[in-house]
Amino acid sequence: MTALRHDWTREEVLALFDLPFADLMHRAQQAHRANFDANAVQVSTLLSIKTGGCPEDCAYCPQSARYATGLKAEKLLSLDVVLDKARQAKAAGASRFCMGAAWRSPKDKDVAKVAEMVGAVKALGLETCATLGMLQPEQAQALKAAGLDYYNHNLDTAPEFYGDIVKTREYQDRLDTLEHVRRAGLKTCCGGIVGMGETREQRAGLLQTLANLPEHPTSVPINRLVQVAGTPLAGTALLDPFEFVRTVAVARLLMPLSMVRLSAGRAEMNDELQALCFLAGANSIFYGEKLLTTGNPDVEHDQALFRRLGIHAMAVVEESSTVHADIVGSEAAGCAGGGCGGACSDAELAA
Repeated sequence: MTALRHDWTREEVLALFDLPFADLMHRAQQAHRANFDANAVQVSTLLSIKTGGCPEDCAYCPQSARYATGLKAEKLLSLDVVLDKARQAKAAGASRFCMGAAWRSPKDKDVAKVAEMVGAVKALGLETCATLGMLQPEQAQALKAAGLDYYNHNLDTAPEFYGDIVKTREYQDRLDTLEHVRRAGLKTCCGGIVGMGETREQRAGLLQTLANLPEHPTSVPINRLVQVAGTPLAGTALLDPFEFVRTVAVARLLMPLSMVRLSAGRAEMNDELQALCFLAGANSIFYGEKLLTTGNPDVEHDQALFRRLGIHAMAVVEESSTVHADIVGSEAAGCAGGGCGGACSDAELAA
């Protein structure tokens, strides 16, 4: 059994980042193979159920009402539309369906509507995830009662860099929501964004904070900043691709039993970079042409990449009343188809 640590120091995490690239990859691959099928990837689909109009000022987010990005605010989707999208996702091979809404924090009436969606999607045999912004304890409990499996709420970045990116909420607000979610018995999906102008030490600080949470997140989305014109981070210097791979590898080493997900920014990654990320221990992706409001590789491209790499997907199987992901191939998806802070950003989501 892999021993999990929650006491990583910044110096220890930086020492992993500083390893020669081949050594770091070797260690990450060893950790990955000790806990997972190295050739299996969990596949999720993300749907924006309520787009735009978010009052927060997250500097990366095209859905903030404070920035002129050309994105039109929309109302909450109907249950029928969400179910239709969920059926399409399942047919394409997704094992988890994630619903994101651009709220700072939902009202109780909003939570009730999302809870209805959760129950209906769960009835299709899919795992369910939601990212709706900050939650109160009773709201987390209501979503759990409806059948929600995962809740996404990202830390975004290191505590000391957070104030440069978000000023409309505190870092502790994010930690509080994660605590409410854990207490409700929900699995956590929690990661962050890299390429926002942070230093390597600050990237290490993000992963250190994630690994030192009371429980490691079940899913850890590693987002590569998607630069959107009109947001303050548009024009930020691009992150070195090898540094992104290093971030994935260190996440795998710090959180060996977590799903490490390639989330936003995959549309800008070539196949070779994605292959290196899988080698570094990434074992989850978002499937489908869009992540909330920004692009994503299409299903056919992902299926072709999986075939080239000899990867198969994790499909959902049901045991008694529990729906969970298991490692099986999917003939229906050509052997290639079947874990968000505040809910407002493609760049921060994953579920």
